[in-house]
Amino acid sequence: MTILEVKNLNLGFQCEDIFRQALFDVSFSLEKGEILSIVGESGCGKTMSAMSILQLLPKTARITKGEIIFNGENLLTKTNKDMQHIRGSKIALIPQDPMTSLNPLYTVGDQLLEIIKIHQGLSGDAAYQKAIEAFDMVQIPAAKSRLKNYPHEFSGGMKQRAIIAMALACQAEILIADEPTTALDVTIQAQIMTLLNEIKNNNKTSILLITHDLALVSENADKIAVMYAGRIVETANNKEFFTNPKHPYTNALLKSIPSNREKKLETIKGQPPTLSQQIDGCKFNPRCEYCMDICKKEIPNLKTIENEHKYACFLD
Repeated sequence: MTILEVKNLNLGFQCEDIFRQALFDVSFSLEKGEILSIVGESGCGKTMSAMSILQLLPKTARITKGEIIFNGENLLTKTNKDMQHIRGSKIALIPQDPMTSLNPLYTVGDQLLEIIKIHQGLSGDAAYQKAIEAFDMVQIPAAKSRLKNYPHEFSGGMKQRAIIAMALACQAEILIADEPTTALDVTIQAQIMTLLNEIKNNNKTSILLITHDLALVSENADKIAVMYAGRIVETANNKEFFTNPKHPYTNALLKSIPSNREKKLETIKGQPPTLSQQIDGCKFNPRCEYCMDICKKEIPNLKTIENEHKYACFLD
């Protein structure tokens, strides 16, 4: 069952007198109880695509085309008041930096209780019990005493668990996890991803995972979408993505993953284009070892091969 579908999303930024387009016909879908991971280098449009769903965009950003269908309704037609009811209660965000996502002036419990009050309409003992249950779900020990702690009394991993608890307390149907393991050590990363998988399996929660860590993706994502310069260039299920990648950029990303083999680490030459940089044809062509004349003139469309595997490239 498809719970979220982004269709031909176009977004740009007003930079003084010039409008710079940042997203080009971005399309992807998220099934119920699925982890979809959007991967790519920094600046490729991953976070902007996710923030468009919640309509949490900078003032200079403007969506010029597209639809974002959640449970059969187009979120782009909703008012800000409508979106306030959807954010948190239906679609929750696990932000990129757990260190700065909690207000240092209030206890973690007060911040959790406020969210429960706003989105669940609970107060008093009922809200307090809901907060304890949320902490128990994310395996924060001694929940009653921990609710009284301030953010500085939590480790990085515990802060991330608290933020996930805030999303779970409102029984959100979709979690948008934007680099959820950034700044956490490897052991804590594994614990957070195990927790997200348990949430997915136990609650049938759908997760949109934004990351550049392909090792993390290989172990956790059901489906992967690769972005480059504001476009989706390949989508595939986990097995197809890692065993049969088609786009040269996907291949280059996979070759840059460190391994235990005694093999020189490969890098992708050059840099991703900036918003102001004009590149005709495929935006990856200056960095692509397979670049042909047509690549410098035309933009390839996504084409579908077996198992709903899609990629945008002129190579067969």
